[in-house]
Amino acid sequence: MNVRFLPYASTPRRLIAQLIADIAVLGWVSGWVLIGVAINTMVSSVAGVGRQVDTGAHGLADNLESAGHSARHIPLVGAAVSKPLTAASQAALDVAGAGHNLDTTASWLAALLAMAVAAPPVLAVIAPWLVLRLRFVRRKWTVTSVAATPAGDQLLALRALANRPVRQLTEVTSDPVGAWRREDLSIIRRLAALELRSAGARWDSV
Repeated sequence: MNVRFLPYASTPRRLIAQLIADIAVLGWVSGWVLIGVAINTMVSSVAGVGRQVDTGAHGLADNLESAGHSARHIPLVGAAVSKPLTAASQAALDVAGAGHNLDTTASWLAALLAMAVAAPPVLAVIAPWLVLRLRFVRRKWTVTSVAATPAGDQLLALRALANRPVRQLTEVTSDPVGAWRREDLSIIRRLAALELRSAGARWDSV
């Protein structure tokens, strides 16, 4: 794969800085995801209680309803015995409904709390990291594409004269503008290399 397409610099120092930044971002995101999962698990335990209440109350309601139906066949007192059993069965269904509501509410609350706690710090780091990385990729692609053109080194040298610090320019030659005007190919290529390096690229990545 052409290194031009990679979202990383070709220069060692900048590449190391990017890898360290990626590892730090990954660690930060992983930590907050684990915190979110822990919060979700803690609140979901309440939902588990609601499910248990729902299941147990439904079972109790079925047993009471079955006992009420059976009690109706008792001579003389069947109706009197059946009525409280049926009422108790309905009360158990009400308890089951409350357990179901607790289960549903706690499940939603667990998810919302987990996202509310984990999402802001994750987005606060991911958003600027992504913007900076996309900006880097775009600039690297643009500069390396220009460098690949026939007169690309001259254009990049001109950009270096406009954008790079004077100290860097004078390290190449004491008269960088004059060298560019004289079309000194060696100096022009070295000036272009400054602009490539500022974009995290090198000539061998063009």
